[in-house]
Amino acid sequence: MLATIGIVFTNKAIFDDPNFKLMQTSFASFHFVCTGLTLWVVSRKSIGAFVPKRAGIVEMLPLAFSMCLNVVLPNLSLAFSTVTVYQLCRVLLTPMTAIINYTFYGATIPRNAALALIPVCIGVGVTSYYDTKPATSDQVQTTSTLGIMFALSGVLASSAYTVLIGAYHKKLQMSSSQLLLNQAPISSVMLMFAVPIVDKIPVLGDVPQYRWMMILMSGGFAALINISQFFIIAGSGPVSSTVVGHLKTVSIVSIGWALSGRGLTDKSALGIVMTVAGIIV
Repeated sequence: MLATIGIVFTNKAIFDDPNFKLMQTSFASFHFVCTGLTLWVVSRKSIGAFVPKRAGIVEMLPLAFSMCLNVVLPNLSLAFSTVTVYQLCRVLLTPMTAIINYTFYGATIPRNAALALIPVCIGVGVTSYYDTKPATSDQVQTTSTLGIMFALSGVLASSAYTVLIGAYHKKLQMSSSQLLLNQAPISSVMLMFAVPIVDKIPVLGDVPQYRWMMILMSGGFAALINISQFFIIAGSGPVSSTVVGHLKTVSIVSIGWALSGRGLTDKSALGIVMTVAGIIV
């Protein structure tokens, strides 16, 4: 949870730098390298955290591509949105994942859970609407329409990725670490091919040292998050994972709101209250 909170605000600070605002594919590729190296190290016999198991590259391509979208699109959302809107839109993963599971696998959720998602969706919409309005002060952070588009497309990509992870666990009979060790290097290479086309590379000499330190911190956070995500999906109990998820969301939204420059009387606060109430219920 701490790694998730840390990476959101670290990445936001990095993406607010004009040098890195359009470096999303390079950034994601770097994160995948960090994740892959971390897993490779802990899988060595001297550490023995798990035993590596190979899967075919072609077989892993759909999951690897989905992983790329799962990281790049939310990063773009964070670059063009406030932290509050970014995190609230991530809450839409739950209803979107439920829709995908129902559409492709016929899986359903309890009626009460479905009803609780209504205020969640409305709340996200209210906050997003007012957050895109022109600010009354230069100190108030706002979200662009492009940020909302990236946020919603990121939710769709992340939901599909979540469903695919579960399917691959059953299909390949691999542990979380084994699956991610196969997947991360492929995702990194895929993104490297796109870097010259879509990224705007800054002059490295113009980047201050503290910014490089933040990038290294972000890579470490990314490795921890990717690894923990697989364990949560594969083996965590529903109660523990839900509590951690709620606490993470409330923490990020609260800190993001405090840093946004908005007051408690701002109309977007109503959307935040509705969303948080819906996810807790």
